[in-house]
Amino acid sequence: MGSSKVFKYFHLMLLAWLILMIIFFGLPITSFAIERNAGEEIFQNHCSGCHIKGGNIIRRGKTLKLSALKRNGLDNPEVIAEIALKGIGNMDGYEKVLKEGEEQIVAQWIWEQAQNAWIQG
Repeated sequence: MGSSKVFKYFHLMLLAWLILMIIFFGLPITSFAIERNAGEEIFQNHCSGCHIKGGNIIRRGKTLKLSALKRNGLDNPEVIAEIALKGIGNMDGYEKVLKEGEEQIVAQWIWEQAQNAWIQG
């Protein structure tokens, strides 16, 4: 085999390897990004009217800030998802509005925002 054929063969193998890496490792990253964007969109459509940047325009102590979530025993995405569906206190649930699984997506997004002090970038 000539050196140009070896070089070409090497490039084809490298390209094949990169494609495999994208298939095996790129898809979860892509689906995570899509889910994260979906969480933000669900929040904007259904929650942001009262919970602007994680606050609460109705009841100041019932924010989505990490300290308030922990103080109120809402310190995990599963509990937040349950509230998104069924509501709590003055807040109505969105069970009739959210599609299946969207409560989990928005709850995860809210939890992530709370962990980052609602600093979006």
